[in-house]
Amino acid sequence: MFKKILAGAAAALVMTTSFAADMTGAGATFPYPIYAKWAEGYKAATGNGLNYQSVGSGAGIKQIKAKTVDFGASDMPLKADELDKEGLMQFPAIMGGVVAVVNVDGVTPGQLKMTGPVLADIYMGKITKWNAAPIAALNPGVKLPDTDITVVHRADSSGTSFLWTDFLAKTSPAWKESIGSGTTVKWAVGVGGKGNEGVAANVQRIKGSIGYVEWAYAKKNKLSHTQLRNKEGVDLQPSDDVFKAAAANAEWNKTPGFGVVLTDGAGKQSWPVTGVSYILMHKEQADANKGKEVVKFFDWAFKNGAPAAAELDYVPMPASVVKQVQDAWKANLKDASGKAIM
Repeated sequence: MFKKILAGAAAALVMTTSFAADMTGAGATFPYPIYAKWAEGYKAATGNGLNYQSVGSGAGIKQIKAKTVDFGASDMPLKADELDKEGLMQFPAIMGGVVAVVNVDGVTPGQLKMTGPVLADIYMGKITKWNAAPIAALNPGVKLPDTDITVVHRADSSGTSFLWTDFLAKTSPAWKESIGSGTTVKWAVGVGGKGNEGVAANVQRIKGSIGYVEWAYAKKNKLSHTQLRNKEGVDLQPSDDVFKAAAANAEWNKTPGFGVVLTDGAGKQSWPVTGVSYILMHKEQADANKGKEVVKFFDWAFKNGAPAAAELDYVPMPASVVKQVQDAWKANLKDASGKAIM
């Protein structure tokens, strides 16, 4: 079912270059499945299309700064000083979870338990076998093979990598000191894949591998995910409810540009690697009509896109946050003469 949805939505993205009101966007691969589905619905409702390039958060940030697209998308929020320097506004569009995925013989989806410190040691090359004592201790009764671990990570500048490395940095002092967090880091070991798609493909292909992808990609590719232990010591399976729980206490209005990072948050039911995908737009819109169309698209998605988000295992933004975003559009987005575009 997911393949049919994504294939149809992706086709809608590709076949939308001839309408004057069509929008262009580029960036995060994390939200691509839901942006594709929304684009399909929006075009059916309005006749206007979206050409979105799923190229990674870093590339999306570069493109919006260079003004080669109407909006950029990033899973790592930009800080207030960078937004101000570039004349950008930022708002959240959708939330979802990042999961660890494995290709280990005899291990079923959701069976394996993992913690931040153990994952950090795997990604630093300190744990190299699937039956190593630290993994076995978390998984009594699970038959773990004496197989080498192949680490898979992102090869491109990635908001998903930011979320993953931020979680590891918050849970492992050794990781924080030696690797740190960011959209790109100097990986200690492993092979790279471009986009969530590339990581998913490598994990599917390589026996004994482990990677990290957005939950929708894990489900789409029928990858075997792991449980993750959160800050409260609870081992959780990924689901809408645990992603929502991670966002429940976020102080959106107290952070410039809504730049909340939902990793390793408090709450017994909070998924520890929950992410928000952000949209970046120039405050001064050279083409006011295009800017207005981008806003209309996301406004339509906020009002009509929740069923599609739930179907693809994303979490819509809470109504209170949507209202704050709508107010931010009115206050920040202007045409060349300084008049509000909305």
